[in-house]
This record gives sequence, structure tokens and C-alpha cells, in this order.
Amino acid sequence: NDWFTFSIMRKSQYMTWGRQMLMQYLYDFYREYHRGHNLIEEKYGRMMESTAPEKYEELRKNFPERFPELPEEKKAIIEQIVKLQVGWMEEFAANYPELSYNARRIHTSEDTPEETSYETYLRGELMTYSDKMLELYGRYVVEYAREGRNLAKEIMNNNVKMYGYADVDDAEEKVGRSAAGGKTGNEQV
Repeated sequence: NDWFTFSIMRKSQYMTWGRQMLMQYLYDFYREYHRGHNLIEEKYGRMMESTAPEKYEELRKNFPERFPELPEEKKAIIEQIVKLQVGWMEEFAANYPELSYNARRIHTSEDTPEETSYETYLRGELMTYSDKMLELYGRYVVEYAREGRNLAKEIMNNNVKMYGYADVDDAEEKVGRSAAGGKTGNEQV
């Protein structure tokens, strides 16, 4: 319910994507929308499998067409991607504890009915990707891994820049100073 924050979060991610991924995602979104399939509804519903399992089972039972069964191969690919990205987020959290404190919890094991972890959110989103989009996304993540880059850090770097910081190091320092009582201005991440 916070469009400003939501917009920054999504833009931060999409800024790391290539044109082909952006176009595929847009194509898939509109194709499914015109078929009567709401990918956002599916994503949030799938996240409820961890955060509100009884409600998820009720939704799945009453609306099976909204939660199509995924092939085991696709689930395995998703889990490989999730494992890589959770590792990057853990690394980011270790290097930027102040910024991480203000972000989602990392692991599905930390989910509550009120808070969805990074891992659960990512898994829910990937489950809505078409086979083509998942292939593109998987290649993109593998390329980051091969190059030794941390996707979580790059996304967070985009994020803090939209809040007015120079980069994650600048934000970490200022957010840390603010938490210690030395507020220097509009430190908000």
C-alpha cells in the first residue's frame, strides 16, 4: 500500500535486467492478463504457502486455475536460482548490516503472517514466470555468478541511489550514524 516504496523496489530490480528480459516479462504479463490470469494474485497467493498455509490451501482448493501446477524440473530450476540469490543476500547482509536491518528478513524459516522473507517473495515471483522468462532469468543469474558479482548488492545500490545516497557504502554509513543517534538529514532506506 506504499506506491512510492514499491515503485523504487521494482525499478531497482528492473534496472539490472536487459532489454530482452524486460520485454519478455511485459509480454508475459499482458498475455496472462488478457487470458484472465493475474500473475500478481498468483505470486502473493504462492507466498502464502509459507506465510499463511491454511489460507493458501483454501485458495488453491477453491481456485485451482489461479495456481497452476508446476513441473518438477521447473521447481528444481527455481530452487537453484533461489539458493544463489539467498546466498547473495546473506553476503550483502553481512557487509551492510544497517541497510539489511531495514530490509526484509532473508529466509523462509523467518516468515510470519505479517512478514514475508526475501526467499519466499523471490520464490513466489519466479513461480509465475513463463518457461521463456525463467530461462532468461536463470541465464542472467548464472552470468552474475560466473562474473563474481552480487545481484543483491547491485539491486540495493540502485535502491539507495533513488533515495538520494551516493551508493550502498554511503547509505550504510549514514543509516548507521542515524541509528547511533547522529542523524544527519533524511536518512531513509
